Amino acid sequence: MSLHAVPLLSLDFLPSRPVDIEVSTAPLTSDAGLLPVRQFDEGIRLTRQFADALHDRRDPGLTRQSTLSMVRQRIYGILADYEDQNDHDTLRSDPVFKLIADRLPDDPDLASQPTLSRFENAVSIPDLWRLRDVLVDLFLQSFDAPPGHLTLDIDAFDDPAHGQQQLIMFHGYYEQYQYLPIVITCAENDMVLLVGLRHGTCHASLGADNDLRYLMGRLRAPGPTSGSTCGATAAWACPGCTTSAGSCGSITRSGSG
Repeated sequence: MSLHAVPLLSLDFLPSRPVDIEVSTAPLTSDAGLLPVRQFDEGIRLTRQFADALHDRRDPGLTRQSTLSMVRQRIYGILADYEDQNDHDTLRSDPVFKLIADRLPDDPDLASQPTLSRFENAVSIPDLWRLRDVLVDLFLQSFDAPPGHLTLDIDAFDDPAHGQQQLIMFHGYYEQYQYLPIVITCAENDMVLLVGLRHGTCHASLGADNDLRYLMGRLRAPGPTSGSTCGATAAWACPGCTTSAGSCGSITRSGSG
C-alpha cells in the first residue's frame, strides 16, 4: 500500500516558509505532535514572553544559541516527556525541535546539555519575579471580559526526585526524597496562576501568604475582578495564610494534610 504525500495539516509559525505535516514511511521523528502546540504558542506568545522575562547576560557577539531558542527547546522537551537535559544531546538534531526553535532541519544543531544547564542555572530571582508576572498576564488575557468573581485553589503536591538535586529531602509521610511545590489554579478555567518549587520537607503553607498578597494585588488592580475566594485544605490554616486570604474574600478548608 502506497502513501501519497498529501498534507494533513499546514502551519505558519515558521517565519521563512510554511510547515506541512504529511504521512511518511520514513523514520523521521516521533514528536510531530508538538508542531500544532507550537502553532498555538505562536498565537498566545507564551514562550516568547517567557524568554523576554529572562535577562541574558551573555555577550551577543559570542553566542550561537538565543534565549528564545533554548526556552523553546526545554519547554517543548518537557511537554514531550523529555525531562532530562541529557535527552537534548540527541534532540538538538531532531528536525521537529529545530522547527520549534525557528530553524530548518538542515540548520545548525540546537543547544547541547551543558549549554542548557548553564542557561537554567543563570536564571536569577528577578527573572523569576518577571516570569510570575507572565503567568498572571496570560491568565488575565484569557478572559473576554473582567470576571466578577474568581475561585483560587491552593495545593501542595509531592514531586519525587532521583539523584542529588539541590533541596531534595526525605519526607516521612510520602516516604521518598522529593520536592514539595506549591501551585495556585483558577477553578473557573483550570489555568495556573502561580507555581513555586520548594524543598521537600517544608510546611505545605510555606510562602503561600506572600503568593496570595501578590495575586490579590494583581487581580484587584483596576479592571480585572471584583471578588475572589480561596480554597485550601486544613494544612493552610495558619495565621499568615488566614490574614492574606482575608484580603481575597474568604478561605475554604476541607479535609486534612
